[in-house]
Amino acid sequence: MSVIATPTPGSLLVSPTDHALVLIDFQSQMSFATKSIDAVTLRNNAALISHAAKGFGVPTILTTVAEKSFSGPMFSEITDAFPGQKLLDRTSMNTWEDAAVIDEVNRIGKRRLVFAGLWTSVCIVGPTLSAIDQGFEAYVIADACGDVSDEAHERAMERMIQAGVRPMTSLQYILELQRDWARTETYDFTTGVAKTYGGAYGLGITYAKTMFGASEGGH
Repeated sequence: MSVIATPTPGSLLVSPTDHALVLIDFQSQMSFATKSIDAVTLRNNAALISHAAKGFGVPTILTTVAEKSFSGPMFSEITDAFPGQKLLDRTSMNTWEDAAVIDEVNRIGKRRLVFAGLWTSVCIVGPTLSAIDQGFEAYVIADACGDVSDEAHERAMERMIQAGVRPMTSLQYILELQRDWARTETYDFTTGVAKTYGGAYGLGITYAKTMFGASEGGH
């Protein structure tokens, strides 16, 4: 039986309208013990995915644990992208066990959820496995997560993948939302975020546009 190819995206690719982003416990106290990723890279990647979600209109849940009494404020790189948005503060380590967060998940109404936060082995494993158990799809932005050791982060990622969680990276996230450089309405935004937070890739964009006036998709 022959297979016919069509120029259409696969159903497992994320788009701006098919998911919600859940950002969990990007807080000072959690970051102090994070060793699997350096703080500068973590904050940069958190900023990248936050601005990507805001620019593409992705509904986003911001949640903290014991913000006032122990863990401290959420990274400004995230809250700056969502000025005025309420942070859902919890006592539970597993975000999925917090009624206010689940009310927001149900209000948004997306079956596909993308997660990132600290720490991978506790605050990301808990809600992703819980969400999958209740019939949701779960993605994790692996390089916007961190843990107390490389071992802790890697074993947590393996455990989630074995359960059906789909891993991705921060830069992959925004490029998957854009997906076609001919989408003029978000082209300048995507390349602008990439220039600011995309590391060497962003430098390459800056160089190409400055030196040669280069552009993708005929822009």
